[in-house]
Parts: sequence; structure tokens; C-alpha cells
Amino acid sequence: MWGITRTRYADCNGSEASEETGIVLNIGGVIQVLCGDVLNRFPETRLAELWNTSKGCLEDLSSLCDDYDSGKGEFYFDRDPDAFKCIIELYYYGEIHIKRGICPICFVQEMEFWKIDLYFLDDCCKGDLQEAEDELAEIAEKVQSILVDREGDPSARGWQCFQMCLWKLLEKPESSLSARVIAIVSFLFILISSVVMCVGTIPDLQVEDAEGNHMEHPILEAIETTCIGWFTVEYVLRLISSPNKVKFVLSFMNIIDFMAIMPFYVVLTLTSLGTAMMELANLGMLLMYMGVGVFLFSALAYTLEQSHPETMFTSIPQSFWWAVITMTTVGYGDIYPKTTLGRCNAAVSFLCGVIAIALPIHPIINNFVIFYNKQQVLETAAKHEIELMALRSSEACAEESGPHIQRRSVGVAAGVWDNAIRSCHSDTCIPLLKDPRAGVQTPSLDRSFDKHSPRGHTETPPQLPTVLLCNINIK
Repeated sequence: MWGITRTRYADCNGSEASEETGIVLNIGGVIQVLCGDVLNRFPETRLAELWNTSKGCLEDLSSLCDDYDSGKGEFYFDRDPDAFKCIIELYYYGEIHIKRGICPICFVQEMEFWKIDLYFLDDCCKGDLQEAEDELAEIAEKVQSILVDREGDPSARGWQCFQMCLWKLLEKPESSLSARVIAIVSFLFILISSVVMCVGTIPDLQVEDAEGNHMEHPILEAIETTCIGWFTVEYVLRLISSPNKVKFVLSFMNIIDFMAIMPFYVVLTLTSLGTAMMELANLGMLLMYMGVGVFLFSALAYTLEQSHPETMFTSIPQSFWWAVITMTTVGYGDIYPKTTLGRCNAAVSFLCGVIAIALPIHPIINNFVIFYNKQQVLETAAKHEIELMALRSSEACAEESGPHIQRRSVGVAAGVWDNAIRSCHSDTCIPLLKDPRAGVQTPSLDRSFDKHSPRGHTETPPQLPTVLLCNINIK
């Protein structure tokens, strides 16, 4: 029997009590002696197979070890002894921890050689392994990208070649002189747009429209429109030339670019639809600010919480829900940060949310009150117009029926106008009360009687009692 040793144990009286058998292993020059009962705890591993087949012939054992020293009775394995010290922890503790200084990728290869499943690797070590794999994948991707940038893809033809050149021109400033120029021009457009946005808020540089409202200076507006046009063309070309369009669209920086461009076209569309839709656009700006905050704080939360082993932020899209309920101060508590920096980020996020929601409340209420007052005044004006039409009709009948009926219609008209006085809105201006006895005629009634008088004949309208001229002032 090759490589089998017997270990004897004695009781306190010195008599032999029991004995265990094991095998001698030489792992890269380091001798290890393992008992067979311990190895059989995991019978599917290489060491357990080596123990169970140790009674067989040498040919059966040659497939399980690298060499065998019959003189010393040792099974030789050309493997890393430091990694093997972690491997044998499985047989004693039921799990494996990767010691510091051992490459996680190399250790996975050691586990595969000893026929040990990754299930037995501790969770904390699995996280380190995943980080190492992601880092290697990223490095491999960068190396491949560098090789493609230097030598180009030999299989690219036609449109693919043009797409690759356009992508390098817009995304790789170091690739050529023209790419550097485009990068500098893009930076200048960003700088100019930022300056124009700040300068456009200075009251001295603003102009008034026909209604007396302050608006941005036309020159500044033209400059901003030009910058937005450049950003739009650049974004579309980058999207078209991107080798992975899904990754491009879901990239955090590209989402920010999209959110910065879209409000201009939304406002432009709503402006073309009318003033009422422009008021909706002003409320839509609040939603845009909230959306930018959700993207920003969710990405920060995901980044800051990755260092915690029990993090609840598994991805940026999953963190959107936390950002929404935090900025709207709902706070269900189903997901929350556990690190100090994460909690600081949460504090800033709900403060920004409170500010973003609280500030527009007063303008929203004012807009509603103004709209309601306008509606009430318009309804009152329509009612007065109907009463005025009835007054004109009664005056026309009185003119044809004689003085007696005329005096009676005058009394009816006085009652109608008294009702109009009582129904006027508080915002309605009453600049003048006209007394017909003073010889002052009502202009609207003058025009109405001129219109309905027979051809070639002009009559003086009958004198009415106190008549109210309502000058409706709609704010």
C-alpha cells in the first residue's frame, strides 16, 4: 500500500487504544499528512479519490497525482503550497477562505484541480473573486479597444469602417488631430452654454415682451439654440457610431447628456402648441429637475454602498426606487443606506427633494388663483353681454311701440343693470357712473342704435337711468 501511514494513539496508562491511517502528500516541497477519515468527508474531491484508490495499482494512481516517491511513500503534486493550505480547510471546517496575497483567479484554478466546487467558497471571498473577474474583464476589454484603435479591425468593411472612424473621431481625442479639435470645440460649446445660461438671468440683459413679461435676450437665445444644436448633432452621431448602442444609451453620462438636451425640445414643442401648454412646460421643468436628482443620487448611493457586505443597492436602476421615495420624502424603509457616506448622500437627497418640491408650491397656487379669477371674470362678462343683448332688444321694441312702452322698458333696463352691478367680480374695475340726465350718451348704446335704426334715419337713443360701464380688467 503506497503512501499510507499509521498513527497510533495511547491512553493515559500508555497502552495502545486506537490507530488511524493517512497518506503523505508533497505539495510543492511542503509535506502534508492527512487522515483518510477526514478526506472521506468530501468523497468527490481528488484527495478522497486518491485515498480510496490507494490500494489499487500504480497506474490507477498516476492519473490522480503528478509523481510518487516509493522510497519515502509520498504523493507529489506540483501545486502552490500556500493555496493548498486554504484547500485543506475544507476537510476540517467545511468551507474555504482565500488567504491574503493569493490571486482569486489562480485560486479558482486550484479548486478546479482538487475537484472542489465553488459552492464551498465563503461569501466574502466570492465577492473578492467577482471583483477580480470584473477587473480582468475590464482590462481585457481595454486592451482589445487599444489594439483596435491602433491597428483597426481587419474584418471591418464599408459602413463598419466608417462607423469605427466616426466613433474614434468623437470618443477618442487622442486618436488624431481632428479628434482633438472636435473635443476642444465641444468643450467650448459647453463653456459658452453655461455662461449664457448664467448671464441670461441678469435682469438688465433681459427684454420685455408685448405683455410686459421679462424674457431672455434674443441674442443669448440664439447662442443657446446654437449650442443645443451642436449637442444634439454630437449625441446623435455618437449614438449612430457606437459599437454597443444599448450600453451607450444606459451609460450614466449619456443619460445626463440626454436629460440636458431634451428640455429644450420639450419647451419648443409646447411653445408651438400655445400659451396654455407653456404653463404646463413650466411645471414640467420641476419633473425634469426631480429626474436629474433621481439619476444623480441613485448612482451615488450605489457607488458609496458597494463597500458594505450587506448592501441593498445591487444596481443603479434598482436604486432609482430608493431615490424616488427619498426625494419625495415618502421613505418606505424597504431599502436604505448602511454606510456613513451613504447616509450623508441620503440626507442631501431628501433635502434637495424637499427644496425642489416646496419652492414651486407658491407659484402653482398663484397660477391656479389667477386662472380661476380669469374664468370667473370671463363668465361674468359673458353674462353681462347676454343681459346687454336683452336690453338692446327691449329698447328696439320700445322704439316701435310708443312712449308709454318706452318708459316701461326703461324701468326694466334699469333693473337689469342693477343686477349687473351686484354680480360684478371684486377684481372688476368700475371707473365711471354715467347719468343720462347730464346729457352724456353711452357709447355702446349709441353704436347699437345707429346699427338698428332705419336706413337714412338717425335717432337719439332713449335716456336711461343710471347706467354702469364695466371696464373688465383681467390680470
